[in-house]
Parts: sequence; C-alpha cells; structure tokens
Amino acid sequence: MPYVEVPGANVAIRMWTDPASVEEGAMRQLRNTATLPWIKGLAVMPDVHYGKGATVGSVIAMKDAVCPAAVGVDIGCGMSAVRTSLTENDLPGDLSRLRSQIEKAIPVGAAMHRDPVDPARLYGFTETGYGDLWDRFDDLADEVKYRRDRAMRQLGSLGGGNHFCEVCVDSCGTVWLMLHSGSRNIGNELAEFHIDVARGLTHNQGLVDQDLAVFLAATPQMAAYRGDLFWAQEYAKYNRAVMMSLFKEVVRKEFRKAKVSFDHEISCHHNYVAEERYEGMDLLVTRKGAIRAGGGEYGIIPGSMGTGSYIVRGLGNEKSFHSASHGAGRAMSRTAARRRFSARDLAEQTRGVECRKDAGVVDEIPGAYKSIEHVIEQQTDLVEVVAKLRQVVCVKG
Repeated sequence: MPYVEVPGANVAIRMWTDPASVEEGAMRQLRNTATLPWIKGLAVMPDVHYGKGATVGSVIAMKDAVCPAAVGVDIGCGMSAVRTSLTENDLPGDLSRLRSQIEKAIPVGAAMHRDPVDPARLYGFTETGYGDLWDRFDDLADEVKYRRDRAMRQLGSLGGGNHFCEVCVDSCGTVWLMLHSGSRNIGNELAEFHIDVARGLTHNQGLVDQDLAVFLAATPQMAAYRGDLFWAQEYAKYNRAVMMSLFKEVVRKEFRKAKVSFDHEISCHHNYVAEERYEGMDLLVTRKGAIRAGGGEYGIIPGSMGTGSYIVRGLGNEKSFHSASHGAGRAMSRTAARRRFSARDLAEQTRGVECRKDAGVVDEIPGAYKSIEHVIEQQTDLVEVVAKLRQVVCVKG
C-alpha cells in the first residue's frame, strides 16, 4: 500500500498503515518525535505500537543527533535465519525431544552458560573479530565494567520476552532454523545509562517529551554513546551467531543420518542506529522495531509463536529510509494479554506447534499480536516475499 502522510511539527509522518488504527499513545509519541529540532524524516511501519520511550515500528532520520530511546533498550536486537537441507518428511512425529535438546544447548530466560562459549570450537561459526569485541570492553561506560563475566557467559543465550528459537517449514516443505535475540543484559544496562545521561543535558530541557532526549554530534556524550552503542550492536550480532551455531549443532546431531547442510545465514538488526545518506545529507537513522530493506537486501519479518513468519527482500524505498517492519507488532500490552487470555487459550492458538503452553508465556499468545499477513500486505512497496515459514517448534524464554 502507498504510505499516508500525517502532518507533523517539523516533518511529515509517513505511515505504512491506517493512522486511525494506531493507538493514541503511539500517535502521541510520533507527533512528539516530529517536533525534534534535528529531525529530517520519520517513517512508521505497519507493526507500529506504543513503546517505552519511543514508538516501536518507527524509523527516525536526524542530522547530527541521535535519540537513545529511539533505539530501544535491547540494543541490536534482531533476527537470524538459515535454510537447511532437511525437509518436513525428515522430522519425527514427536518434536518434544528436538525442543528439549535446543533448550539444553541454548540457555533461555535469565539463564546463561556456565562458562563462556568459545566460538572457535563451534560448528559453522564464521564471524571474525570476536576477540576484538572483548579487547574493547574496558572502553565501555564505567557503570557496566563489572558485568564482563556476566556478559561473556550470556553470549549465546536467548533471554525472555518475545525472544525465541524456532524450527520452521516453508511452503516447499524445506526446514529452516530461525532465532530472535539481542544484546542481553549488557545492552539493556548501557541503554538505560545513556538514556538517563541524555535526559539531563541542557539542550534537551525544552523538549515536549524528555524520553526523546538526544545526544548531539561533536560532544563527549555523543562520542561515549556511539562507542557503547556500536559495541552493543556487535555483541548482539555475535550473540545470534553463537546461538545459531549451537542450534545447527543440535540439528546435526539429531539428524545425523541425513547429513544436514545449511545455506548462508540471513541476519538483521531491528533496534539499532546506522549512518546513511539521503537527499544529499549524512544522517543518523534509528530503527526501533524496523529492519533495513535496501534494494536486494534480505530480511526477516516474524509473526507470533503460532502464526508463521516471512523471509523478504528489500525494494530500496527511500521514502521509508530503506526500511520495513520488524514483525507483526503487538496489538495489546503484555498486561492486557495476561488479563484476557489463559493457558487454555494459548494451547488452542498454538495447536500443532511444539512449544511452552503454560501461563508463564501467555503474554506471547498469538492473539496479543497483529495479523502478520495484514502487516505484510501493507508494505508491498517496501519488500517482496521470498518465503513464508510456519513454525513446528518454538522455544521461548
């Protein structure tokens, strides 16, 4: 669908959804964002919803400024997926053992590895520069330096909330592995620290919303934030790469006779900052709940734990700053979902999926999310669908 422009104070708000369908809290956040003096563009994805500090599903382009709340507290959160040589016919009728083996290999929730994972010993781990990540740890904010051991042991762990590992099948019957996670506790602590610093800066005192406080170029605060931000984004990338290697190893062992092979991995952040150029300007683009969708670039747009996901290819639409949605997007808050739905509802809505079906994950029930099919339909000028996946195993924290 073509985007809709809603007037804003300093820029128009380009929306790839019906503005009337967006809850007032999110619209208020977007209107406030459009008042920022440094803003050069604001694009809103079809999975838009109210977020902590700034709107989920927003893409904000600014000149010489960046808003840490518009990145989000899970810096570098994103998705990875890989197609395997397995087919649905290779899968056993009972998938509970496969789910159990994934949960043994990849710590979920608040759990972490007993000892740091050595990526050099992992199957299929090809990322370079891992050692340099830890060489730069002492350059991070003093407030997190005591977290080194925890950060090392959390690398390669899933976390909770909407993070997941899934075994999926596409419309051709091919099996895919997919996962969703970010920078774990270290990213959250860095984000919270810098958001608090930004709120106290003089140039932010007149903003209509202090949650939208920014750092300005050529200041020590911006330099400190950029250093920590890019480190956390890199940590998140390695976290997913380590998990995917662990995931592949589980699948190789469980399907040893099939001699499983794996295609090239697709990986994308959806809470991050990138330096990009539009209309002759060098801008800092924050995507909070949005992926980059440059021309020909592959991305992943997941639904909920019972509704399937999409592998997409970007169309390079500059009006959206080469962006697309990061998922289905929540239709209601976690609190509202827990009030409305029960474990019985969850079991019904995830029928056919090997996953947790207890009260502890009711807030992740498919009914708490928007229709992923509708979200995809609203951004046909942003991405084209490469594959539609349906999950058969879903591991939640």
